[in-house]
Amino acid sequence: MQIEIIFTQEPITRPQAWPIPHGAETGSLVEFYGIVREIEGTEKIPSLHYEAYASMAEKVIREKIALIETKYPCQAVRIVHRLGIIPKGESAIYVGLQSKHRREGFLFLQEFMDEFKKDVPIWKLK
Repeated sequence: MQIEIIFTQEPITRPQAWPIPHGAETGSLVEFYGIVREIEGTEKIPSLHYEAYASMAEKVIREKIALIETKYPCQAVRIVHRLGIIPKGESAIYVGLQSKHRREGFLFLQEFMDEFKKDVPIWKLK
């Protein structure tokens, strides 16, 4: 599986320019953009602030991908996570998955995001 993990201070653009590898058995491209909401819990907020140990976070992300990929095989995954202050309405995370069929992509994405929020050392501050 091709894996690309990017941490950036720059805005995450929509749509992501992500070419499908030539000759790949990709029949599905599943994309997720996590958008900063105006309300966090019950409080109105102007932005969120994310901090991370990038090398540690990447290691944990790669471990999660390896485990999930055994259940839901995909050809490629791209993760872009923004660090620093992210204003409401902008993307904090992008996850793109290329898979043979949509089912694997959707199931992979759901499990990955659940695991990501639990264990990856990226902290959301206010």
